[in-house]
Amino acid sequence: MQPAKVVVRYADGRIIKGYTQDFLPTRPSFLVRPIDIGTSIVPVEVLIGDLKAVFFVLDFVGDPDHMDRKDFPDGVDAAGILLQVTFKDGEVIVGSTLSYDPQRPGFFILPADSNGNNLGIFVVSRSVKQVLYV
Repeated sequence: MQPAKVVVRYADGRIIKGYTQDFLPTRPSFLVRPIDIGTSIVPVEVLIGDLKAVFFVLDFVGDPDHMDRKDFPDGVDAAGILLQVTFKDGEVIVGSTLSYDPQRPGFFILPADSNGNNLGIFVVSRSVKQVLYV
C-alpha cells in the first residue's frame, strides 16, 4: 500500500503533515510519519478522538490563494449525500458522503471543489458544530 499524504488537524489547532499507511476509520488511532522532523522515520501515533479531521491531500503546500468552492458546480452529479459541514472552529466544507451518522466517530467527505488540494476528508464527529443537507 502506497503511503497517503495527510494533513492531520487536531481539535486544539495543532497540525501534523506527513504520510500514513494504516489509517482506518474504525480504529482509535493510526500512525503518521511527519515530514517536518528532519530525516527521522519514527512515526507518531495519532488518536482519532483528539482530532478535528484528517485531510488527504495532493501536496503538503497547497495553494494559499485558492478559495475552496462551497457548492457543487452546475451539471456535476455528485454521488451520495450532499453536506455542508461547519466545524466548531468555524471552518465550513461542502462535499458528498456515502454515509453520515453523527453517532459514529467520523465520516468521509469528498469535497465539492475538485480543483482544490483536498482529495478527501475524514471528519471527526465530535469536532462538528453543524451538518446541513444541501
